[in-house]
Amino acid sequence: MIGSVRGTVLERTPTGEVLVEVGGVGYRCLVPLSAVPALAPGASTFLMTHLHVREDAMTLFGFPTRDERDTFETLIGASGVGPKLALAILSVHPPTALRAAVLDDDLDALCLVPGIGKRTAQKLMVELRARLDAPDVDLREASGEPAPARLDLSARNWSQGGRDHVAAYRRAIRLRKNGVLRGGL
Repeated sequence: MIGSVRGTVLERTPTGEVLVEVGGVGYRCLVPLSAVPALAPGASTFLMTHLHVREDAMTLFGFPTRDERDTFETLIGASGVGPKLALAILSVHPPTALRAAVLDDDLDALCLVPGIGKRTAQKLMVELRARLDAPDVDLREASGEPAPARLDLSARNWSQGGRDHVAAYRRAIRLRKNGVLRGGL
């Protein structure tokens, strides 16, 4: 099993694939889309990894933090969640925001992930409630207010996911009113 890689980023794609050279060997890693901007070609990087082995393929998934990797492994343990869907979830929601969404029963937040509809979100919510239990994680800011999730709702991300921009904007407005989303659209 490969637990981590440290090396130089040779190339990256907008779809979340990164080639990291370690000791003369290039490792292809799939990373959350939120991590891609920080992985510039030529830059040194360190990724926590998960090696997913199937009968027909071995796929290496990379994450900037241990929390992201652990959340990924928790997600793929849920029924109906494969590695691609788990990566899509982490591309939209960082682990803390995902935990907050699950603790708040926020189906709309899960529906922001491409490939997750209302029915799938309901099933995931039940499945993840027990798995993402994190009593040692403080989801409050210094002021004592709940920490709202930070979501990237740029038009580019929505068009890549095949989402309607108007629907995305309306959903973001609802999330902002509920205190889950902060910042500009």
